[in-house]
Amino acid sequence: MSELTPLAYAALGLLNEGPTHPYEMFQTMVHRRDARNVKVRPGTLYHQVGRLVELGHAQAVGTEREGNRPERTTYAITDQGRTVLHDGLLHLLAEPADEYPVFHLAVAEIENIARDEAVSALSARASALERKQAETDEILDVVRAKDLPERYWLDVSYVRAMLAAQIEWLHATVARIERGDVPWGGPDPGPHAPADNTMNSNSKDTTR
Repeated sequence: MSELTPLAYAALGLLNEGPTHPYEMFQTMVHRRDARNVKVRPGTLYHQVGRLVELGHAQAVGTEREGNRPERTTYAITDQGRTVLHDGLLHLLAEPADEYPVFHLAVAEIENIARDEAVSALSARASALERKQAETDEILDVVRAKDLPERYWLDVSYVRAMLAAQIEWLHATVARIERGDVPWGGPDPGPHAPADNTMNSNSKDTTR
């Protein structure tokens, strides 16, 4: 449905707060740590703002120059841009997207490494996520101290919840592997395997 990138939506959101120029938008995104949600690069942001103008979602409303600095163009969101932002956000919130995270792929192929290596890798991931969880808790402390309405930082609470769920799964899975609850060394041939099972123990069931 959407013709816009995540960064374009972030830019439209900033423009919906009021007219601004791309450099100020970038500084605001850095201050708000928006890099947690979208990759932010000055050049890419300038390009996205230009694209929004081409599409009619934003328009230039003035220019300014300070000293010897380059001239800066201020942009504002258009009525069309507000509609696109509104409709796009509704779609993104309501419709799950196939994002193909690489971790899911790694878990799907985990039988290709040794049991002890799998335990070590999953434990390392859990530790890394716990560090991210601690950083997220610090951000939550900051926004709560500012007494900001929760709707402005629901994304942070969502990230915190997802991190907690991932960490719980990782620790539980590592414990199951270490106890032997998750057999290692090839897939279970299943109840329909031939009596003289000739299935390659290092291959997945083709019906998976």
